[in-house]
Amino acid sequence: MVSGGEPEGFRAFVEARSPALLRSGWLLTGDWPSAEDLVQTALAAAWPRWSSLDQSPELYVKKIMVNTFLRWRKRRWNGEIATASLPELRAYGDVFAQVDSRAALTAALDRLPPRQRAVVVLRYFADLTEAQTAQTMGCSVGAVKAHASKALARLRDAPGLAELMTGGVAQ
Repeated sequence: MVSGGEPEGFRAFVEARSPALLRSGWLLTGDWPSAEDLVQTALAAAWPRWSSLDQSPELYVKKIMVNTFLRWRKRRWNGEIATASLPELRAYGDVFAQVDSRAALTAALDRLPPRQRAVVVLRYFADLTEAQTAQTMGCSVGAVKAHASKALARLRDAPGLAELMTGGVAQ
């Protein structure tokens, strides 16, 4: 423990891994405010057990994130609609194309069932192995493979994603 009761290494982990955790949270939830809530919830849950985590604290935090996301999705009421202030425009290529790509990705992910979405986020965006994804989700490697196969089949048929994956060139 460092001063103030903070577990040793926790602050460094949060500073180093927050962007990646937020990206995974955004891919799971579909919006930044919910992603921030998801990451904060996971970090708060990991805090008391931090000093006992021997290896791979990131996998532990991602497991909490996935379980929390799945628990949140089971709830019927989603009455809170998060909004944020508009970001400043930056000169990074075609802003409209980026928005269209993000919208196509979000729409495609929204069509997936929660467990399939979690597998896609962990395997292909968080770059976890099948075994790590299975451990994170608390299921078998076979279940991860099945969810990934079904999810990828659905994503292949998603409107707008084919052009996104081929660089905007329809084949």
